[in-house]
Amino acid sequence: MSKVTVVGAGNVGATVANVLAHRDFVKEIVLVDIKAEMAQGKALDTWQQAPIDGYSTRLMGTDDYKYTDGSDIVVITAGLPRKPGMTRDDLITTNAGIVNAVTDAIMSHSKNPIIIVVSNPLDVMTYAAFKKSGLSGQRVFGMAGVLDTARYRAFLAAELNVSPKDIQALLMGGHGDSMVPMPRYTTVSGIPVTELLAQDKLQAIIERTKYGGGELVKLMGTSAWYAPGAAAAQMVEAILKDEQRIFPCCVHLEGQYGLDNVFVGVPVKLGKNGIEQVLELKLEETEQNLLNQSATEVRSMMEVYDKLA
Repeated sequence: MSKVTVVGAGNVGATVANVLAHRDFVKEIVLVDIKAEMAQGKALDTWQQAPIDGYSTRLMGTDDYKYTDGSDIVVITAGLPRKPGMTRDDLITTNAGIVNAVTDAIMSHSKNPIIIVVSNPLDVMTYAAFKKSGLSGQRVFGMAGVLDTARYRAFLAAELNVSPKDIQALLMGGHGDSMVPMPRYTTVSGIPVTELLAQDKLQAIIERTKYGGGELVKLMGTSAWYAPGAAAAQMVEAILKDEQRIFPCCVHLEGQYGLDNVFVGVPVKLGKNGIEQVLELKLEETEQNLLNQSATEVRSMMEVYDKLA
């Protein structure tokens, strides 16, 4: 049995903890937040749900990192949302400070954890945790592609009036409007989606997916949490159960796809060691060009972070 720490007891972090508890394979979940009482309350609320929904996972909330000792996996959701008037560089500066402090605290209590970053801007915050932790790229990566493909699949399922369980899809690149859609790797029970959907409708769904987070912010006035939280929990499960599942994740590339020392989303195999394998697909020229453009955007954000040091 294993121990998982979730840093940040806001909507996303609390959802990660709640979803994992319901899966009932983690021994202990520690929910950490600078607002100790909020972390304690959300952990207690989920524990009180256990007799109703039937799980045994223990939860605790705290602001003290000593309780994270010996964590197998740490999910970092802490950070501030982008506010009106904030530039991208402002957001990087603010959240890098938070992610750096969190990573330092985690590493002082756990020797060799796997770190999954959810904080935004996702790609550069993953880079920050990677540099600060000193861990290998195999053990520090970001949750973006699992969420983005879930949105893509959900939109396709609604348009085609089929179960989302039958849709497999892949998106690559950065998290946000620079993501790279891969329609030729999108299928419905093995049937290429291009045989089931007109090109204009497929393109409209791809565009909606790119701005999926923004659509929810407009509707709710805040970022999404159910799907992002469930996506991070799914990654934790794949690792702790050593499932060798293939997901698109934000990872440190070291020459794959002709890209070096940059964090972008590509398909990987997740297992007990974290990133077990980076899968290198044979991209068409257009796809490779889009991935290169996405990587260039991510690099520009990484450079902003490097200047902070």
